[in-house]
Amino acid sequence: MAIKSYRDFEVYQRAHKLIIPIYKLADSLPKDERFDLRSQMRRACKSVVSNFVEGYSHKDTPTKMKSFWRNSMGSANEMVEHLEQAVMLDYISAANTEPHVAEYTIIAKQLNVLIKNWRKF
Repeated sequence: MAIKSYRDFEVYQRAHKLIIPIYKLADSLPKDERFDLRSQMRRACKSVVSNFVEGYSHKDTPTKMKSFWRNSMGSANEMVEHLEQAVMLDYISAANTEPHVAEYTIIAKQLNVLIKNWRKF
């Protein structure tokens, strides 16, 4: 299948689908985390998607594109850490975070492959 839009990438689709569940999870955190972990989780989950899209818009400039995709990968890894911290702090159960950790791990791996093999796409 030819890539006609950033929406055609599985990595975009996966990250985009996680925004609402992450917002709901973040909203379940204690009120004293409102401007800390909750805020960071909400920003990071959107950053994965936003940086991927912005990178795609620079597909004619591979250096810029890969830089944005690296930022996207960094935000995916950041989400894994935020979710693990929420479990460690006993705010959320591991069972509630495991599917999201697995998804963000896949997203980071997919971005890594795209960065290394961007010419094939």
